[in-house]
Amino acid sequence: MNRPITPTDIPAPAANYAHAVLSSGTRMLHTSGVVPARPDGTVPSDIGEQAAVVWSNIAAMLSEASMQITDIVSVVTYAVVGNDLDMVMAERRVEIAVVAVA
Repeated sequence: MNRPITPTDIPAPAANYAHAVLSSGTRMLHTSGVVPARPDGTVPSDIGEQAAVVWSNIAAMLSEASMQITDIVSVVTYAVVGNDLDMVMAERRVEIAVVAVA
């Protein structure tokens, strides 16, 4: 059985889809893609802040699914050519470091 994951502390999906779907039995969470939109719908102009919002949205989906960041198996990151990926990767490292400390 699949259960849609729709956290109330991130923006609603832009169309008729769920942000993520939790598959029971194997306990797999499949996301539809995570965008850097804040709960009010705004998107930061800074790519580092965008990355922080994406990870916050991922955390909300994981929490709603009773999962944590250590349950993540794979992450694919897309960025516009010309953006400094160092800031994006720094946010990713922060999330991984938090898990390592906890």
